[in-house]
Amino acid sequence: MECEPEELQFLGAAGIYAASASILRGPHRPLFARVAAAFVLPLAALFLLHVAISHALFTHIDTDDTALDSSAPGTDAQRRLLSRLASDWLALLLFKAAYLLALLLLSLLATAAAVFSVASVYSAKHDALTFPRVLSVVPRVWRRLAATFLAAFALLFAYHAVFVVVFLGLLVAADNGSGLAGLLAFLLVVAYLVGLVYISVVWHLASVVSVLEDYKGFAAMRKSRDLIRGKLPTAAAIFVTLNLVFAVVELAFRAWVVKAGGSSPALARLLVGLLALAALSCVVMLALVAQTLVYLVCKSYHHESIDKAGISDHLEVYLGDYVPLKASDVQMEQFQV
Repeated sequence: MECEPEELQFLGAAGIYAASASILRGPHRPLFARVAAAFVLPLAALFLLHVAISHALFTHIDTDDTALDSSAPGTDAQRRLLSRLASDWLALLLFKAAYLLALLLLSLLATAAAVFSVASVYSAKHDALTFPRVLSVVPRVWRRLAATFLAAFALLFAYHAVFVVVFLGLLVAADNGSGLAGLLAFLLVVAYLVGLVYISVVWHLASVVSVLEDYKGFAAMRKSRDLIRGKLPTAAAIFVTLNLVFAVVELAFRAWVVKAGGSSPALARLLVGLLALAALSCVVMLALVAQTLVYLVCKSYHHESIDKAGISDHLEVYLGDYVPLKASDVQMEQFQV
């Protein structure tokens, strides 16, 4: 990266995207290609496979449910359909559980690998930046990332639960003729979406914090919340645009591959599927690099930019032990801007 630490704070969303693309196209392009092939490509393939299999399972459940509605009560046919529906739902639940577990594992590995690689590029530690070295570091940081993920999951679960309870209460009041309750329900949905974006941005930045600093879990979330102040619009813009692109690719895959079925040639669906896989891999890789740069921009904005020499020392694997950055190690002298 050509930006000096004190200059990073001036990067906006467009500048972060440009810097991310520059890193991916730079001298370490082979390294990031291997990281993408090892972690990001399987992650994207897992997501698309989940979309296709979930659609097939739900279609089968809908078919059995329709047949059940038209079957006579108490007959052997109804009992067989009930048994098959129970098996279908069990298969769906087991598949969802396996998918979430695999998604978590691949997400943690991809995040650790990408963050470490970008931080190494930033620290100008080019001579030691190799794919085997990245692989040696990844297993040593995934526990920290897992703790942060569980903290974010608990926070999101509580957030969704509170929203559902309050929203249902407002809907009941609106059904009873309260116009104010209907307006409040609409405003609540808007506030919920804004809050969801905020929590998601803090969570993604906390993942970078967990790799590069001595924080994990809720402590990493609090550190991320402090860092994001003043740069929330930039981070939110990046998060929203990337997720919009992700959603467009997913919808195209659903429409032209999953739901097309026999109405579209198999070769055409295969080509669209491969294009969707490539597009998702690019979006995820860009997002991982961009969120690391957002971290560096936030540190610079708060005049806490990471010293390149310091981060280089801390990214070393010393006697087989990965040493995360501590807060005292990343404080730099105050820049006069």
